[in-house]
Amino acid sequence: MGHRFHAFTSLFLQVLFLCLSLEQARAAQFHNVSGLRGKKQSSGCNFFQGKWVFDASYPIYDSSSCPFIDPEFDCQKYGRPDKEYLKYAWKPDSCDLPRFDGMDFLRRWRGKKIMFVGDSLSLNMWESLSCMIHASVPNSKTSFVRRDPLSYVSFQDYGVTLLLYRTPYLVDLVREDVGRVLNLDSIQGGNAWKGMDMLIFNTWHWWTHTGKSQPWDYIREGSNLYQDMDRLTAFSKGLTTWANWVDLNVDPTKTKVFFQGISPTHYLGKEWNQPKQNCKGEVKPLVGSTYPAGAPPAVAVVNNVLSKIKSPVYLLDITTLSQLRKDGHPSSYSGEHSGNDCSHWCLPGPPDTWNQLLYAALIM
Repeated sequence: MGHRFHAFTSLFLQVLFLCLSLEQARAAQFHNVSGLRGKKQSSGCNFFQGKWVFDASYPIYDSSSCPFIDPEFDCQKYGRPDKEYLKYAWKPDSCDLPRFDGMDFLRRWRGKKIMFVGDSLSLNMWESLSCMIHASVPNSKTSFVRRDPLSYVSFQDYGVTLLLYRTPYLVDLVREDVGRVLNLDSIQGGNAWKGMDMLIFNTWHWWTHTGKSQPWDYIREGSNLYQDMDRLTAFSKGLTTWANWVDLNVDPTKTKVFFQGISPTHYLGKEWNQPKQNCKGEVKPLVGSTYPAGAPPAVAVVNNVLSKIKSPVYLLDITTLSQLRKDGHPSSYSGEHSGNDCSHWCLPGPPDTWNQLLYAALIM
């Protein structure tokens, strides 16, 4: 009897210790619930409510000295005549953001792997962070590989690797007998995301594509094939599959998870009360801290899915602050996109602030 009691007590203590450890780990991570969207609990500061202020010390790097920028984001190289858009810093209402310190970032993440997963807005943010770090250690040995779907920049003196896995929908796009199929229930590509120390996910822009720019012929949900589906509904189903993947495959004691948030476009000037305008020719941010058109509907989908996820996921709630930056797009000053690009962002530019917010969330 005593032997059994001792064994039971030992088992009980082990389970109690495990529960406490998991709870401590969970509390130490970042979490989103509807009342805490975009906040880090320990600091009590909403990083994402604020305004843009002129700061002559910006930008923190020069595009001509960064070897990682794609032509599509290199607005200065491709003829953008103005420079004031480079000189704005994000100022939260209730605290000061720490200035990005690339050397400190490398020291904190020595020997670690950080992966951006998503579409070309992930590419935008990945290249931005690579440039920001490179500016702090310009003579550090690096390796740089661009492939599809996996690219990386490695800061070899520190063992820090920034990876990019391109997957515009997060869920799988596969070829079946009927043609190209967007499978809302499947994430086979997720095997490549395992073993990372930090994951930053993003998806939305491709969900709206139609016609020739739509890369699928059918949508699959379970055994059902659809020629089309309400895009917000499809987005919600796909994002829920991603949330389930995170819950099943990510150990929150080993991996920090972020969702990049919805990056806005500026094709419709009526959104900021200038109906004849788009991003072309815009040289200043909007004044203040609110966007006249409000949040795009995809934001509500993201918030809803994140409110149900069990794993700690921190929302980089970049939407409003980026909506204010109608001046931040390549427009016609892109080395790759013909026409007027009001979707991606110049580098240097707003994605540098996204990474400054990522840095603040990690250290504050």
